[in-house]
Amino acid sequence: MEKRELIYEGKGKKLFKTDDENRLIAVFKDDLTAFNAEKRGNEDGKGALNCKISNQLFRLLEENGIQTHLIKTLNDTEQLIKKVNIIPIEVVVRNIATGSLSKRLGIKDGTVLPFTLVEFYYKDDSLGDPLINDEHCLLLDLVKSESDLEELKRLGREINSILKSFFAERELKLVDFKVEFGVDKDGNILLSDEISPDSCRFWDATTNEKLDKDRFRQGLGNVKVAYEEVLKRILTHK
Repeated sequence: MEKRELIYEGKGKKLFKTDDENRLIAVFKDDLTAFNAEKRGNEDGKGALNCKISNQLFRLLEENGIQTHLIKTLNDTEQLIKKVNIIPIEVVVRNIATGSLSKRLGIKDGTVLPFTLVEFYYKDDSLGDPLINDEHCLLLDLVKSESDLEELKRLGREINSILKSFFAERELKLVDFKVEFGVDKDGNILLSDEISPDSCRFWDATTNEKLDKDRFRQGLGNVKVAYEEVLKRILTHK
């Protein structure tokens, strides 16, 4: 598979065309950003760790019936993926209150939510990825119909159920996570982007130590060590 020109660069990945119009190569970057890229950094090896973690989690989800864009991992930092049209909605799934949810609603940090909360955010860096509701999604033509929104919520909750149980067995709390979806050439909605400590919050089940991107956001240090610990636990008892 020949890697061709760069077509997109985001905070955590670059996307390249290939000699197959329906396939792309995703390259995971070592860049770290926080708070809409106001704070930037670099952590050598982070891209490779995220690539490995995301590969493992996408395979787990596929084994449990979730369709994804992943075809195969090519090397430490590159994946071959199906080309999709990304739905410009970030689907955020929350199990424990922290971060922006606690700030917005005054819910005490660390409070276990009585049910799984699914939120939508408009995927637009220039607007700061604002929180939106179902009617905003329809008003902005982000999806074709209300049924598409219900499908995104269903998929978010199903992914949560699979991952929450998986990580609980490995003594990690899945606090919250962000996922993105795309539509392939046949009209199927596929899980896309990545699932990694860049897009999830993981807390140690005993100590509540943060093992995710918040280590960079909050100046806690040892980002790579935390990501390595998450990968180690993912690979435990497989």
